[in-house]
Amino acid sequence: MNTIQKELASRKTEIQGAVELFFKSNMKITDWDVPEADDREAAILLLDIIQERLDTIREDVLAGRYNEY
Repeated sequence: MNTIQKELASRKTEIQGAVELFFKSNMKITDWDVPEADDREAAILLLDIIQERLDTIREDVLAGRYNEY
């Protein structure tokens, strides 16, 4: 395991927790704004939004935009 892998492994739980907190926070906001919302539908739409951005970031990484970050 190289240094980068060790560093990210040590923060994996923290990173995953932050992503989950972001998701849950946005679910709560949706519930506040649209009390009658179907939570399952809201969750799937929210995941689609998050995934769309993750896909864009992945494309940027593969294109070398973070090589000198």
